Amino acid sequence: MQKVTIIIFLVFFGISTKAQPNLDSLHSVWQDEAQSDSIRVEAYYDFIWKGFIFSQPDTAFILADELLAYGLDKNYLNAQALAYNIQGVSMALRGNNPKALDYFTLKLIIQEQIGDQSGMAGSLQNIGNIYKIQGDYPKALDYYTQCLKIQEQIGNQKGIADCLQNLGINYFNQADYHKALGHFTRSLRIQKQIGDQRGIATSFQNMGSIYQRQGDYPKALDYFINSLKIKEQLNDQIGISGCLQNIGIIYKTQGDFPQALDYLTRSLKIQEEIGDQEGTAHSNLGIGIVYRNLGDYPKALHYYTISLKIQEKIGNQGGIADCLHSIGDNYFDQGDYSQALDYYTKSLKLQDQIGDQLGVASALSNIGGIYQVQGNNSKALNYCQNSYDLAKTIGSLQTQKSSCTCLYDTYKAMGIYNKALEYHELLNVIEDSLLTVETAKKLQQIEFQKQVFADSLAGVEQARLIQEKHDQEVRQKNQTRNIFIVISILILFLAAGVYNRLRFVRKSNAIIEKEKERSENLLLNILPAEIAEELKEKGRADARDFDLVSILFSDFKDFTEQSAKLSAADLVTEINHCFEAFDGIMEKHDIEKIKTIGDAYMAAGGLPVPKEDSVKNTILAALEMQAFISNRKAEMDGRNLPTFEMRVGIHTGPVVAGIVGVKKFQYDIWGDTVNTASRMESNGDVRKVNIGQTTYELIKGDPQFSFESRGKIDVKGKGEVEMWFVSMKTENE
Repeated sequence: MQKVTIIIFLVFFGISTKAQPNLDSLHSVWQDEAQSDSIRVEAYYDFIWKGFIFSQPDTAFILADELLAYGLDKNYLNAQALAYNIQGVSMALRGNNPKALDYFTLKLIIQEQIGDQSGMAGSLQNIGNIYKIQGDYPKALDYYTQCLKIQEQIGNQKGIADCLQNLGINYFNQADYHKALGHFTRSLRIQKQIGDQRGIATSFQNMGSIYQRQGDYPKALDYFINSLKIKEQLNDQIGISGCLQNIGIIYKTQGDFPQALDYLTRSLKIQEEIGDQEGTAHSNLGIGIVYRNLGDYPKALHYYTISLKIQEKIGNQGGIADCLHSIGDNYFDQGDYSQALDYYTKSLKLQDQIGDQLGVASALSNIGGIYQVQGNNSKALNYCQNSYDLAKTIGSLQTQKSSCTCLYDTYKAMGIYNKALEYHELLNVIEDSLLTVETAKKLQQIEFQKQVFADSLAGVEQARLIQEKHDQEVRQKNQTRNIFIVISILILFLAAGVYNRLRFVRKSNAIIEKEKERSENLLLNILPAEIAEELKEKGRADARDFDLVSILFSDFKDFTEQSAKLSAADLVTEINHCFEAFDGIMEKHDIEKIKTIGDAYMAAGGLPVPKEDSVKNTILAALEMQAFISNRKAEMDGRNLPTFEMRVGIHTGPVVAGIVGVKKFQYDIWGDTVNTASRMESNGDVRKVNIGQTTYELIKGDPQFSFESRGKIDVKGKGEVEMWFVSMKTENE
C-alpha cells in the first residue's frame, strides 16, 4: 500500500556559479550612471541572479522587467537577452514551462541577431531542457544536438561536455541506456581532459543512475561512491547530500536497512545545515519508510510528521499528499483502519486537486481495501471499481492488480461468485501482463550488457593497437639493445590480453546462454506456438491453407473527425485503451489477433489450430467489443469528452496464413474471405455486428443468438451480398 517517490532532478541553465559577491555593491554599480552600459547591466544581472532567482523567483521576474526596459530604451540587445533569460528561468522554477519556452525563444532570437554563438548554445540548451521536462524527447534531442554543434564549432570543451550530459539524460529518460552511457562516457572523457572535477562527479552520478535502473546495484554504488569522493574534495555540500541520499535509496531497495538509515541520516544532517528544505523533507520521508519496513511504526510516524510539516511550510502539495499517504500506510499496517482512512482521504483530496492520477488511483484502492476489511462491501466496491477504472486509463498495472484483488475479495465475501470469478480471471491477465513487462525488461538488460560488452572489446582492441604501435616505435629506436626483453614483454602482454579476453568472452557467452530460454519464451508472446516452433527449427515458417476461418474486422466511425478534437497524446491514449481491451477479449475467446492498421483491428477465429466453436467464439468476441465501446462512449459522454463509435464485420471461409517480413516479421492472412470480411465491416452499422451468409448458415441454429436479416446489399467489387445483424438473445425472446 506504499506510494512514495523520491526524485533528485537537476536542470542546467548554462549559467556558471561563482562566489556570491556583496549584493549592495552590485546594486550600487547598477545605479551609478557614470558606468558604461555593459558594466551596469552585468552588475544588475548578477544582483538579480545571485540574490533572488532561486530564493524568490517572483521578485526576480519583476526586477528583470526593469532590466528589459533599460535594454529597450538604450536599444541594448544584450540587456534584453539577459532579462529574458532571468524571466525564462523564473517561469521554469515555478513550473510554467510554456511561458519559460517563450522567454528562452525570445532570448535565442536576440542572440542570433547579435551573433552571440556562446549565448545561442546556452539558449538552445535551455529550450531543450524545457522540452525534456515536458517529456517531448525528440524535440529536446533536436535542440541539444544544435547546441552541441555550436559548442564544437567554437571549441568550447566545457560546453561540449555539458551538451553530451544533457543528451545522455534525454536518452536515459527514454530508457535507451546504451546511448545514454555512451554520451556520459564521452562527456567524462572531456571533463577529465580539462580537469572539470564537478563535471566528473556529475558524470559518475549519472552513470550510477543507469546501473541502478538496470538493477546492477554493486556498479551503481561504485559510481555513486566515486562521485561522493570528488564532491567531498570540492566541499560541495548539496552534491554530497544528493550522493548520500542515492546510496541510501540503493541500500533500502536491497533491504539493507541499517546501511540505508546511516546514509539517509548523514544526508539529512547536511541538508538541515545548509537549509535545503525540500531535500530535508525527502530524507525524513525516506528514513520513515525504512523504519516502517523495520516495523518500528512510532519512529516511522515521527519522521513522516517532520516531512509533512516541512512540505506544508514550503507549499509542496505533491509532497504533502505523499506524506499523508505514507502516514496512512503506517496506521494501516498497525490495524488502525480509522486513522488510516482519515489520512488516505486527505491524501486523495490533494492528489485530485493537483491532478496526480496515479496517486488518486492508489488512494482509492487503499480506501476500498479498508472498507473491504471492515465488511462495508458497497463502499469497498465503489472505491475499488473507481480505482481500477482510473488505473486502467493511465496504464498502471500494479494499481490495477491491487484494485482487482480488492474487487475479487469483496465479491467473494458477498457470495457473488460469478463476479468474483470474473475479477479473479482479470487478475490473472494483469499478472501475466506484469510478467511480460518484467520479461521485456530482463531482455533489455541482456541487450544492454551485450552492447556494453561489445564496446568493452572494441576499447580493449583499440588500446591493444595503440600499445602495439608504441612497442614498435620502441623496438625501432632500440633495435640493437634489449631486443630479447622487448619481444618477451610483448609476447607476455599479448598472451595475457588474449587470455583475459577469452575468459571475458566465455563468461559472457555463459550468461547469454543462460538467458536464451527466457528469450524463447518471449517469442511465444509474438507468434502462435506452432508457428514459433517451426520458425526456430527451420528459420522460416511455411504458409498454410485453412478451410474454415472466421475473419473479424472493426473500424471506428468518423475517426478523422473525432480525432481532430483530441491532442496527439490523448488520441493515442484512447486508441490504446480500446485496443488493450480488445486484446483481452480475444484472449478470453481464444481468437488470434492478426494486426491493427491505424484505427482498424483485425482478428481471426479457427487458426492456427482449427476449432469447432471458433465461429461462435468470434461472434461472442465481436459482441463483447461492441459492448465495451458502448460503455466507453457513455462514460466519456458523461465527462463531455470525445470518443468513438465502431462498426464490426465478420465473414467465414478459406484463407492462407503465414509469416511475412524478415526483421520485423508478422503473422498475416490472405484470401477473398479477408476482403469480404472487410466489406462486412464497411457496410455495417455502429453498435452492430454484421455477418455474411456463410457465417449465418454455420451459426443460425445456436439458441444464444438472434438474427436480423438485412437482405441483399450491393457491395463494391462483390455485387449483391446477403447480410445479417447478429445479437445476443434477450430473456423476452
